[in-house]
Amino acid sequence: MQSHRKLLVSLAAAAALLAGSAHAQYVGPSTGPDAPKTVAAILKNPVDDQAVVLRGQLLRKVGNEKYTFSDGTAEIRVEIDDKVFMNRKIDAKTQVEIRGEVEKDFMESPEIDVSVLTVVP
Repeated sequence: MQSHRKLLVSLAAAAALLAGSAHAQYVGPSTGPDAPKTVAAILKNPVDDQAVVLRGQLLRKVGNEKYTFSDGTAEIRVEIDDKVFMNRKIDAKTQVEIRGEVEKDFMESPEIDVSVLTVVP
């Protein structure tokens, strides 16, 4: 009976470990095969909270933490928190990669909430 109880406890512990790993979730940005690859594609069919990765330039600052971004296909407003910008010197000629999510609020033009900004060498 003791060995049977030890076996059940061992199985329960193993099941708990497996269940814990099965519930782990990646919460960072990702892109799938259906993710838009251009600003023009995002503007054509904006999907709220859709993860995107784009390369292009920040053309101008248009407000507090708001910029106009272009990848050459179209322009879109992006929001980049100061902590993401990290005081880097970036101008309209600097090639950058942005990672973030599309924000599409009712009756407003879509924008991208940028979570990662990388200068592309």
